Order: sequence, then structure tokens, then C-alpha cells
Amino acid sequence: MMSNKYPRTARTELFSLLLLLTLPFTANALEGDKDQPIYVEADSVDIDDAKGTSTYRGNVELIQGSIRLTAAQVVVTQSQGRSDQILATGNPVTYRQETEGDKGMIKARGRTIEYRADSEILYLIGDAVLSQGKDSFKSDRITYDRVKAVVKAGASAKGKQRVRATISSGK
Repeated sequence: MMSNKYPRTARTELFSLLLLLTLPFTANALEGDKDQPIYVEADSVDIDDAKGTSTYRGNVELIQGSIRLTAAQVVVTQSQGRSDQILATGNPVTYRQETEGDKGMIKARGRTIEYRADSEILYLIGDAVLSQGKDSFKSDRITYDRVKAVVKAGASAKGKQRVRATISSGK
């Protein structure tokens, strides 16, 4: 039971805010994006077929469906002809993706963004920011499950900094 430190309406508003913090990203990323081919442009590329890696350097732009990623360097690791992992570094790396419905575009940035195809999770590391519409999260580390629209930030994402969240009132 909550203490009476706050009046009933304040407790209700606090509970509503806590609920919003757990469910701010209500729209899923476009499901069909993961099935689209990946297009990459860069100033240079080094491909190592034996290791299954392609390293793109300089003004890298990666496009897959509605996904747009920009970075200084992107390393794509492939296994059995499929891209398994994408590791992007830069200052910053930027990411954006359209969502189902009209909830607004997902935008992210960080010094490193890692994506693993088997889990559909984006790992934002270093000065990480994730936003959709007027809602945003900032921390040193954020994980975002693109399919389930689940966000973890700060300690729950194995980060060391506190989370700073901005949640719009929906007005």
C-alpha cells in the first residue's frame, strides 16, 4: 500500500507516469523490414570471405526497407549467406525506422549501435538516445527490441548511467 505522503490524485498521476515509462513505445517497427535486402554505400570496403566479414568505412549509409543507418564504420558479419550481426561505430551512429500505424518514426543514436539478426534487438552504446515522437530515453546503454517494442535503459540494459526519460502527455 502506498503511503499517504501524496494526495490520491498525485498517487494516481505517479502510477500513470510509471506505467507510461514501461510502455512508451507502443508501435512496433515495420515487420517486413527484416526481409528486405540490405544496401550499403561507403567510401571504401574490405571484404574477407574466409571470416565472413565486410568492413565499410567513411560516410557509411545502410538501408534495409524503412531502416536508415549512418556511421563512420560498419562491420557486417555473415554466416550461411545471411547477415548475422551489424556493428556500427561513429560519433554518432544514427538509426531511424518507420513503425506500424501512425505512432511516429523510431530514431536512435549512440557511439556504437549493434544489431543481431537472430534477436531483432538494437544495442545502443555510449551517449545513447532512443526516441519516438516526443518520447525519449537517454543513457549510456539502451536496448530496443524492434519486434516487441520493448525498451531497456540504464542498469536494466547493463549500463552504468541513470536514465533520463521524457514522456509526452499525449496532448
